[in-house]
Amino acid sequence: MIETVALTGSTNADMMVRAQSGAPEGLWLRAEQQDGGRGRLGRQWLSPIGNLYCSTLVRLRPDDPPAHLLAFVTALAVFDTVLQILPESGARLKWPNDVHVAGAKLAGILLERRGDAVVVGIGMNVALAPDVPGREVTCLRDLGAMVQIDAACVLELLTDRFAARVAQWRAVDAATLLDVWCAAAHKPGEAMAVQRGPDDRIEGVFDGLSSDGALRLRLADGRIETVSAGDVHLVG
Repeated sequence: MIETVALTGSTNADMMVRAQSGAPEGLWLRAEQQDGGRGRLGRQWLSPIGNLYCSTLVRLRPDDPPAHLLAFVTALAVFDTVLQILPESGARLKWPNDVHVAGAKLAGILLERRGDAVVVGIGMNVALAPDVPGREVTCLRDLGAMVQIDAACVLELLTDRFAARVAQWRAVDAATLLDVWCAAAHKPGEAMAVQRGPDDRIEGVFDGLSSDGALRLRLADGRIETVSAGDVHLVG
């Protein structure tokens, strides 16, 4: 089921209220515009009319895999959707939960949990690429998507792909899921920098993921640094 509203503060905040009131897994909420959208680390998510702002709900079961892997599940679902629309786009996944094309951000994901409810928020640039200082940003339209591909159409595609990836998460082991994510993401040896704090930046090359999904960064001296949180910037 998809609910659509013209304007809200944050679809994630609204979905969390619904979750606390007993909403079922599989409910989707889309806003045509947000005035309080949030990204990772508390950043503002710019929300002009024309792009996709949506949230859904996953209800954790006692035998479910680790909930944090839903970030990878969601990224794969968004990736699947982009390739359905633009098979030749060259879209890739960027750790931990961005979709980008040629270094420009196309979509982002924010997960929030309370009890057995995991609210999954997704923002995708469909018609417009907002101006974000210091970041390259793109949108489906600029990448060649037809005018008929609007936010509502993208969400219709996304809901099916998300359901399929959640089913996969529940059916396979974590290592298999992370291998699938890696196949759609950075290539081994790709240069990147990770900003872990205002004065904490490290550089190296991608060396895969640890068993729990943390980023493995091989430093110039050969040491492996495991990163559980931070902003990744591709270098070069």
